Amino acid sequence: MHSFTEENYIKSIYHLLVRTQSATTNDIAAVLGTKAASVTDMLKKLADKKLINYTRYQGVSLTESGEQVALAVVRKHRLWEYFLVEKLNFKWDEVHEMAEELEHITSTKLIDRLDEFMGCPQFDPHGDPIPDVDGRIIQQQMQPMLVLCKDQSGTIAGVANHSPAFLQYLEKTQLTLGQTITVKEVTDYDLSVQLHTNNKEFNISHEVAKNLLIII
Repeated sequence: MHSFTEENYIKSIYHLLVRTQSATTNDIAAVLGTKAASVTDMLKKLADKKLINYTRYQGVSLTESGEQVALAVVRKHRLWEYFLVEKLNFKWDEVHEMAEELEHITSTKLIDRLDEFMGCPQFDPHGDPIPDVDGRIIQQQMQPMLVLCKDQSGTIAGVANHSPAFLQYLEKTQLTLGQTITVKEVTDYDLSVQLHTNNKEFNISHEVAKNLLIII
């Protein structure tokens, strides 16, 4: 059994390592919104419990046990997000905070039943992979939309920015998962992109484009 705080630290370290291959004390403090000194104290505790490998000033990595804990928390979080969207009709920008609370439920029987009830989904509503009961993950070969050149197409499969404001913008413009988009023009001045989708054309900013993930 691990405390909520310990699970949050381990999950944050896991996400940092997946996204940037680096998890320093300052990185973790920034993600969790806490002081570096507090992070150092917790890292020592997690190292004592054999959940992380930690040497001061050299960053952090997860042990095998730590990775199992991280994957279990991520699995619960993403299953709950899927359930809230697909079964309770919440919008994809509404579910992160609720899943943050639900991910700490300890009953593996409940989570396994939830997974079975929903047909063992492989991806959450944001396109992120859901670890299976053994911690295995199916990865989609997603790339930023910016890799597309003029007249090239791709299908939206995920997002790099999970903020409610960004997700609400995508919902409003119908740039949601599963939509096929075609790049019609990239403006030299500000790198904004003209897209064609759903029989219409419109412009999106460079910031939006870099946070849309596609499969080709």
